[in-house]
Amino acid sequence: MYSLYSLTHPSTGIQRKNWPRDSQHKFVTETPQEPRLLITGANGRLGHFLHAAWAVWPDSPVRPVFAARRKPADLLIDATRPLPALPVCDTVVALWGKTSGDANALKANIDLAHATRQVASACKASRVLHLSSAAVYGPGCDMDETTGPAPQAPYGDSKLAMETEVSGFSSDPARHVCLRLANVVGADSLAPALISDAPVRLDRFDDGTGPLRSYISPGDLARVLAGLATLPATDLPDCLNIAAPDPVGMASLAHAAGRDIVWQKAPDTATQTVTMNTARLAALLPKLRLHRTAADMIADWHRLRGAE
Repeated sequence: MYSLYSLTHPSTGIQRKNWPRDSQHKFVTETPQEPRLLITGANGRLGHFLHAAWAVWPDSPVRPVFAARRKPADLLIDATRPLPALPVCDTVVALWGKTSGDANALKANIDLAHATRQVASACKASRVLHLSSAAVYGPGCDMDETTGPAPQAPYGDSKLAMETEVSGFSSDPARHVCLRLANVVGADSLAPALISDAPVRLDRFDDGTGPLRSYISPGDLARVLAGLATLPATDLPDCLNIAAPDPVGMASLAHAAGRDIVWQKAPDTATQTVTMNTARLAALLPKLRLHRTAADMIADWHRLRGAE
């Protein structure tokens, strides 16, 4: 006897159903029709958006498994504790990570890479997608995966160190890929200002414009992850930029969200441009059409906020 086990997230209100479990709520080990994609660190802000994206995506080519240290989650996984029994999953996405703190605290990102490796082994995954960041590049325009990293802050340093550690996993049965993720609309430093009643404060640089960044909408990120999960693992590169094809200005996002802007002179330490080239992503997933404009990205963000 099998029953579907449903979960409702207390903060998002998203209810989703997972594949069958037995009467003790243990995972059934039969392979489902769609590949399983296990996402660690799923209770963070970005994880909530991915929950919402799959909740409104009934024909997704993969079935996500959301894992976190605390409920609600499909699986409870704590990187500091022994792993529980895990279902077979074709792909592991390492969403967990340390985003703030000093250099010593950010070393946790290396430990989490090793924890992800153990999860992948337990799941018999054929590929692992480690979330890195555009922060490994530092300032620059149209940077591709061959651009030499030059992080400007401890967070970027920690992600670059994580990538170096992951490069040592090449002998594993699983393919390990570092995804250099752009800013995600609704889950970046601008997000709190977009949902506030106060005007958005932005730096204005000497050319009269504000910060320019590579972005991706949260729904598009889910579609990219699903697309990568359906490719042959051997086709995947060591690292991959994940972003919309065109960069957008933070001011454009603020205007698209209906927010007023208060401009301030950019300090000397401010970074005006961080944009990435996504030709490699387009070649891997040529049929994938991502949102390109600020208006479309904000609309996708609002759509998933509604699903929350």
